Amino acid sequence: MIVLDADGTAAVIEAARSKALFMPILLGALCGLRRGELAALRWRNIDLEAGQISVVASLEQTNSGVRLKPPKSGRARTVALPSLAIEELRRHRLKQAEELLRVGTRQSEETHVCLQPNYQPWAPRNLSSAFIKFIKASGLRRVRLHDLRHSHATHLLMANVHPKIVQERLGHANIATTMDLYTHVMPGMQDEAVSRVDATLRVALNKRRDRNE
Repeated sequence: MIVLDADGTAAVIEAARSKALFMPILLGALCGLRRGELAALRWRNIDLEAGQISVVASLEQTNSGVRLKPPKSGRARTVALPSLAIEELRRHRLKQAEELLRVGTRQSEETHVCLQPNYQPWAPRNLSSAFIKFIKASGLRRVRLHDLRHSHATHLLMANVHPKIVQERLGHANIATTMDLYTHVMPGMQDEAVSRVDATLRVALNKRRDRNE
């Protein structure tokens, strides 16, 4: 697992802005979606007014081809979209519709959100290999597409988002999985938690002393 800080994540997003990988990278970094979930995502799964994604399916690569299946945990989930993602998705939807019309295809609710340069849906392996080539060509730190998901989870925990929310956002079957994967964040969270408790109790103790004087 490699975790990018905010600056490293921003560098990857900006380097991909003009490429077909931009939306998979953005949604991986801001929403923590798995590559199969990115590949399966359709416009009917996104509600830009409500600001959320319904993760209901994943594409799985097998020796005989690609098949659609439920998400890894076996359960659908709803992921809230940050405002940055909503803005970019609005732009992306309009741009994609214009490009599809030029090649004689009409965008619909069934259209995949993330498409290859040839306007075909991504297969999971193709998505990963394209990302590897992109990273090498860009000269950025060598990370995997899946590391954007790890980075997203780490950023949430470091921002003191409750692990239960992180679990739900990532689609882990239980919170123990989340805690086990991100133990590297816990020491820092403990230090901050202790500092907050210390500060709160100091204020309370000082108030009591002031009242008793």
